[in-house]
Amino acid sequence: MLGTILAILLILWLLGVVTSYTMGGLVHLLLVVAVIIIIVRLVSGRRVL
Repeated sequence: MLGTILAILLILWLLGVVTSYTMGGLVHLLLVVAVIIIIVRLVSGRRVL
């Protein structure tokens, strides 16, 4: 489930970067959440993707 959330957040972030959407703060917040999920999964010993 976390992998799915991670993928969705990364896709939304990439769409925001590519389209230069005006909600830049939200896009960067999504990126931070995705990075936190990756770190938590690495620390817990699970596969990242």
